[in-house]
Amino acid sequence: MRKIIVLGLFGITVLFSCTDQQNVSPSTQKPPEKLEIQGRPIRIVTTIGMIADLAKNIGGEMVEVTSLMGTGVDPHLYKASAGDVTLISEADLILYNGLHLEAGMSGVLERLSDKKTNQVLAVTKNIDRSKLTAPPEFAGAYDPHVWFDVTLWTNVAETIHSALVLLMPSAEAHFQSLAKKYILQLENLHIYVQEKAAQIEPSKRVLVTAHDAFGYFGQAYEFEVHGLQGISTATEAGTADVRKLAQFIADRKIPAIFVESSVPRQSIEAVQAAVRARGFEVQIGGELFSDAMGNPNTKEGTYIGMVQHNIDTISDGLTRDN
Repeated sequence: MRKIIVLGLFGITVLFSCTDQQNVSPSTQKPPEKLEIQGRPIRIVTTIGMIADLAKNIGGEMVEVTSLMGTGVDPHLYKASAGDVTLISEADLILYNGLHLEAGMSGVLERLSDKKTNQVLAVTKNIDRSKLTAPPEFAGAYDPHVWFDVTLWTNVAETIHSALVLLMPSAEAHFQSLAKKYILQLENLHIYVQEKAAQIEPSKRVLVTAHDAFGYFGQAYEFEVHGLQGISTATEAGTADVRKLAQFIADRKIPAIFVESSVPRQSIEAVQAAVRARGFEVQIGGELFSDAMGNPNTKEGTYIGMVQHNIDTISDGLTRDN
């Protein structure tokens, strides 16, 4: 396993990272095999922190979870290190988002999933593709930021639960109990976001951020969303993009725009300055967590806390008097 991964990570070119895994029907994939890990927890490696948080909540003491991408790390630009190779080679289960989020790693992960059907898993694989968006500017791929629609992330929780049961069938009741408890928390979170959004006048539900990560959020909770950069932060914004967005903000008199923890704030500060040059003062409403959660051992270092922080920050920024 280690030899296969090392060769894959360092021998596969960028060409392979463009494979459109998300369009493969689950029915065409190999049926999963049941394994039984006994005498120790399941070793799980995830790409992003949001997936790690799900695995911890559903696995409990039956899992040991390591996330490759920590606080403030941009998954669009991330490339595996030599240390990652060791972690991946020793993992019982590798969980990644898919949908081209981990562009620098996707080719390797997809090829490993062909060899180890139930041990390398794109956690978005069971989401109904009719519920995903495929913006034309994202080269025909789906928008990967599904965690901002809490109902879609609930589907991911169910997928991870099933993967854990396959690896440790003897703990099925344990995983089922934790999954049921956590999914209830997600359902309550969805209601919380809906209620906070409803407190903002519909005409003021305009969210402007550094990159276009909040499309599913806007779709689920009725916000008009604009990002300076595209779906992927690998797409750089130019002067014309800044001018266009600044004019839109000035014309609509949007009270606040938002920086993101995983994207340099200079881009939004440039927009703010361009708006000011047009005779309108827009505030930076605060920092949102988009592609990475907050620091460990903080509220924002959990998925639920991150989502609550975001909607609270958005609500405060868009309802303030300018």
